[in-house]
Amino acid sequence: MHFGAALKTFIYVISSSLLYPVLFFLVLLCLVIILFAGMFFAEWLDRLRTEKVSAEEFSNLTLSEKTGEQFPYYVRRYYKKLFTLFRQTGETAPLHVENLLQEENLNLLKMVDRLKIIVRVGPGLGLMGTLIPMGTGLAAIGQGDMTRLSGDLVIAFTTTVVGLAIGIVAFIFYTVKRRWAQEDIKDMEMLTELLLAQHNEKGNEIS
Repeated sequence: MHFGAALKTFIYVISSSLLYPVLFFLVLLCLVIILFAGMFFAEWLDRLRTEKVSAEEFSNLTLSEKTGEQFPYYVRRYYKKLFTLFRQTGETAPLHVENLLQEENLNLLKMVDRLKIIVRVGPGLGLMGTLIPMGTGLAAIGQGDMTRLSGDLVIAFTTTVVGLAIGIVAFIFYTVKRRWAQEDIKDMEMLTELLLAQHNEKGNEIS
């Protein structure tokens, strides 16, 4: 009996001690979402200003240092790196292209994965922030402390709302960012193939 009571007390202490870390991380995730929202809408405006290049238009592109300006930000950044790589490395350029392409693709996917983590973690923390105060609130009922019970219930319900809100907003951002990332990766691969073809046709000279 004493061993069982000790286990219950130990679990109760651990559960109660997690409340403030949970609240801290919920606040932190709120700040992260606000920061990401600014970056998201900045990228959205940038994409509104750029016209989407179709597969047919790609074949008619004349590649030069200014070609990347008609693409979204991440594709522009990649094209500048790629163009500089070709001019600096000459004959060995194709050996470095695959590495650069994979690095940029990985960076895009990392940003999407961060949002996917928030989609999972936000509601999870909200649920933890709900159950922990409910446990202490039930203990307060046994002691007749209704003031503490009401305070615990407020924390329980507000953390649920915040956690769900974080998860919903992050899921919306994740869905859109994943589509954007797929489009950017496609454009990067197309530009790489065209630049490689131009590199081979012109005898390793990129203008």
